[in-house]
Amino acid sequence: MNTHEDSTLARVALTWLAEPGTRSVHRLVDELGPVAALELLLDGGAPQEGLRDSVAARSRAGDARVVAAEALRLADRLGARVVIPGDDEWPAPVEQLRDLHLRLPGAQRRVDIETAPPLCFWVRGPWPLAEALERSVAVIGARAATPYGTHVATDLGYGLADRDWTVVSGGAFGIDAAAHRGALNAGGRTVAVLACGVDRAYPMGNAALFDRIADTGLLVSEWPPGAEPLRPRFLIRNRVIAAGTLGTVLVEAAARSGATQTTRRAIALNRRAMVVPGPVTSAMSVGAHEMLREQPEARLVTGLAQVLEEVGRIGELAPVPRGPDRPGDLLDDDARAIVEAMPRRGRVGVDALAARAGLAVRTVLRKLSMLEELALVTRRDDGYALAPPPNRASRP
Repeated sequence: MNTHEDSTLARVALTWLAEPGTRSVHRLVDELGPVAALELLLDGGAPQEGLRDSVAARSRAGDARVVAAEALRLADRLGARVVIPGDDEWPAPVEQLRDLHLRLPGAQRRVDIETAPPLCFWVRGPWPLAEALERSVAVIGARAATPYGTHVATDLGYGLADRDWTVVSGGAFGIDAAAHRGALNAGGRTVAVLACGVDRAYPMGNAALFDRIADTGLLVSEWPPGAEPLRPRFLIRNRVIAAGTLGTVLVEAAARSGATQTTRRAIALNRRAMVVPGPVTSAMSVGAHEMLREQPEARLVTGLAQVLEEVGRIGELAPVPRGPDRPGDLLDDDARAIVEAMPRRGRVGVDALAARAGLAVRTVLRKLSMLEELALVTRRDDGYALAPPPNRASRP
């Protein structure tokens, strides 16, 4: 009988032999278990030629079991850990990682086809992974963010964390970093899902940010310590951001952006997909606006309250935007007609006012009393006048 240590070692070795998300590997693990699947692949028994070639190429670079054991020792020295299915930390609910079997329409690229669930996670930080992701929202967007986008992402990160939501992003420059910093400034949780080892700061300019996240949140990766941030890995990583959260907020994105790919994966997984609109003159708004045009499932959001309405409990509705309350907002039609009939300057008698408003004199007299109480009109010796605005009335 295989022990937990055997299963962990095998899953780490399998992730090294074939990139995370490889469907055929995940299928073998489901059918045979990780230890037997690893033995089959190392014996040259991969069911597909491409997978056999990949395993053979990696095996020429080293023994998969030795590489996995060394990665586990390195993680232990770093204070990191491996989380596998069945562990208490594994995000087990069906609505999270377990249903990550994406079937994207018209998929042709490998990154759009090899989208199976993770075999394991490398985790660095104090929070249990499942607990951190239980109430989480992804805030993603352009690396070359504008000041507008940075401001919005920081506010969203702060507001979500302040309300005990975990903010998830990819640790990149721009929108990702702004969302992480907003959450940290609120004293809340944030998770950076990386496309390299949890011991590597990429980009290097965010090294201090990653240290802060590791202290109070989580750094998470499917790749072992020391793994390089190769370009395809960012696209592979994006499926975890989409699947591990309850919703994804796209703040800014250019016409060709990995952030829009993450949003499309969220839609394919029936997660909440939200898009913040931007200036139509900005190149960083093109991808976001196209998402709203092309994807009926994507919801336009303009702030924290609307994000919480999408991902929060039933009945947690955002307030309807409106201007400041005014004294005349609650007037009935007759009272409003009288106010509109008042001359902007000077005064008017009751009979003339009734004629201008098209109302009976007795109705005008009754409504004028109410309007006086509301400080909308003022009585003069020879008629009525509009009351001056409060700021003018208070001047000496």
